[in-house]
Amino acid sequence: MITGKNYIGNVLTSTGKKTFKTFNPQTNQENDVTFTEVSDLEIEVALELATEAFTTFKTTSGAKKSEFLNEIATQLLAFGDTLITIYCSESGLSKERAISERSRTIFQLQTFANLVKEGSWVEATIDTENLERTPIPKVDLRKMLVPLGPIVIFGASNFPLAYSTAGGDTVSALAAGCPVIVKSHPMHTGTGELVAYAVIKAAEITGMPNGVFSNLNSSGIEVGSALVKHPAVKAVGFTGSISGGRSLYNLAAKRPEPIPVFAEMGSVNPVILLPNAASIKGVHWAKKYANSITLGAGQFCTNPGLILGTKGEDLTNFIKNLAKEIIKIEPVCMLHPNIIGAFENNTSRMQQQLGLETIVNYTKDTFKNYGSQIITTVDGATFLENTTLHQEVFGPFSMVVQCENVEQLAIIISKLEGQLTGTILAENELESYSEIVNALQNRVGRIIFNGVPTGVEVCDAMVHGGPYPASTDSRFTAVGINSIKRWVRPFCYQNWPNILLPYELKNENPLNISRLVDGKQTTKKI
Repeated sequence: MITGKNYIGNVLTSTGKKTFKTFNPQTNQENDVTFTEVSDLEIEVALELATEAFTTFKTTSGAKKSEFLNEIATQLLAFGDTLITIYCSESGLSKERAISERSRTIFQLQTFANLVKEGSWVEATIDTENLERTPIPKVDLRKMLVPLGPIVIFGASNFPLAYSTAGGDTVSALAAGCPVIVKSHPMHTGTGELVAYAVIKAAEITGMPNGVFSNLNSSGIEVGSALVKHPAVKAVGFTGSISGGRSLYNLAAKRPEPIPVFAEMGSVNPVILLPNAASIKGVHWAKKYANSITLGAGQFCTNPGLILGTKGEDLTNFIKNLAKEIIKIEPVCMLHPNIIGAFENNTSRMQQQLGLETIVNYTKDTFKNYGSQIITTVDGATFLENTTLHQEVFGPFSMVVQCENVEQLAIIISKLEGQLTGTILAENELESYSEIVNALQNRVGRIIFNGVPTGVEVCDAMVHGGPYPASTDSRFTAVGINSIKRWVRPFCYQNWPNILLPYELKNENPLNISRLVDGKQTTKKI
């Protein structure tokens, strides 16, 4: 079923000269299928098709888009174990993880299908005219959110389904009415082609325009750069490293017509261990965090890579217990030799920093490409002075910073780079640490009380983003229904004939959506 070709709209093609294969990190060998990297001509055709598709897809009804998204979910499920097997062979991740991620992908599709079918997400806002108003009559103004145009989505290495070909970025853009061109991730290109097949088949079944979706193979950075610079592209979605996301952001900013890049990048997700929590429940949190740090070999953007506490016997005991618990956990396979290579290089670089002490390093024999967990510690003053220690290590690594006092703890938090999450562990003491809470709130997109940051619920209230470099725009989330707002802009009609208005803004409210009319939320007709 996997051809190794590119989906240029509804057609499979392979006119490029460069080829590559994916890699199975469990068996430590290449997979069989040869993939052809997309050619410049194929890129051009894909974007021409997307531009043409946008003329009709942007006004496709919410009901029809809902059918499309639900049909993608149906087609994905129809693969059965075939998709799971390919997923595992290209990622080293377990079958259980693959099934769980598929379920999340299906849930995201169905959630956005329900959102666009109901329709109120467009935030229709109407201020009716008042010709009797003095000294200046009031005009009729009607506003709603409209799609931006063709969107380029970069597949993520660590989520071959939920953050990739038909993942959260793609489904939210399609829900908004934007055609999508996916730059498939080279580590799981076979998984990407299967998912692309499901999207294309769903588009054909539900009558979506050819070009509403394309899937492009690439093993290097050249294709991604060409896509971001192309004038037909109106926005970009990216999940990955700070260097990768920043490069795309810079390319987009230098265009004659700059476009937004919504990149979710690096995060160490600081955890604040307050004194009572360390004293009363230190053993509990040590075990909890040993599991969180090693979950999925630490290959989550919400992995707790930094734990902060104040010096003392309780923090010392917590560190000892964390080391004792984490060494019990068997290492698991990482995504790719390049991923574990980067992990080993970054941990080595960290361990060479003056003042950093390695508390525990799993040294038993492991299989090839398995990541061995590491816990380090450093004092607060050294951490403040050396910003290298602030950087993310992607993998099963965490650092405990021992602060001199609460004042130094607050300073360290305020000096941290932007983060996706921040966690506070406390026992009947939170109200006494408002300065710490406020400092952390200024640096993160989501704050957690007495929990772990790993695990991102897909729901209306979720914020998955944060101040730079956690993301390039902290006003938006990459998870949940509000992620659709990345791919739209507000548009206003003034004194427009009712018969020519979009259904969302007509007096009759034929879609029966909730609208803000003259300052009041209502579903009533005007």
